[in-house]
Amino acid sequence: MDIDNTAAQQAIGAMLAAIQVRLEDAVRIARAAAACAQAGSVNEGVTLALDIEQPIYEAGRLLDAVSFLDRFGRSE
Repeated sequence: MDIDNTAAQQAIGAMLAAIQVRLEDAVRIARAAAACAQAGSVNEGVTLALDIEQPIYEAGRLLDAVSFLDRFGRSE
């Protein structure tokens, strides 16, 4: 299968930007969770921290796709 290098690079760029967004979301959640814990609401902090799982998962899958496209592009 032949993939256009320019298209692959554009897709990788878009996916890297999407990874950044998800990681920024995770950071915001982590900061809110830490603030809750520091204010004495540890249970609320833990509850918030559990919301980090989804953006981290999505960032990981996007990274898998970036890695695949990069390797696939190099093998052509």
